[in-house]
Amino acid sequence: MFITTSTFTSKAAEYAKSFSHATIILIDDEKLTELMIKYNLGVTTERSYEIKRIDGDYFEN
Repeated sequence: MFITTSTFTSKAAEYAKSFSHATIILIDDEKLTELMIKYNLGVTTERSYEIKRIDGDYFEN
């Protein structure tokens, strides 16, 4: 696994895909950001929004 806060060159990506001896995982800046948000690592919630919908069951009676 190789992680960068930048991007990988196309040659690096091609090499990782073609490497037959092991699986090479490349995590670039965009994927790293997605993982940080998904797993709440190194991030802080700044704002939170509540979205409401009408509860149809409430009005059935």
